[in-house]
Amino acid sequence: MNRVASHDRGSVTAEFAVVLPAMLAVLAVVLSSLMLATQRLSLGASAAEIARHEARGDHATAGMHLARVGNAVTVERTLHGALHCVTLRSAPAAGLLAALEVSATRCAAVSTEETA
Repeated sequence: MNRVASHDRGSVTAEFAVVLPAMLAVLAVVLSSLMLATQRLSLGASAAEIARHEARGDHATAGMHLARVGNAVTVERTLHGALHCVTLRSAPAAGLLAALEVSATRCAAVSTEETA
């Protein structure tokens, strides 16, 4: 019969108590990274839509997309030659990530066609 020595009793509990905070910290970092990546993808898709519509001159539809993004997002528009670029910047929701800034820039070719 395998008997545990009296000086080894509780060692599993102590090891678990040491490892648990480290595992929770790693989990928090992974979840935060996923949240930031998701927000960046969302900003990128919105910036692409807004840039496309504004480059075609469809400012009403671009305004609708911009309204869906929300008030917490800052918008910067630049023109690089024949490209109309839109940059969206936003801070993550709250907590430690609020100190970071997520941004995405997308460009679209400016339409030179005249509409009748």
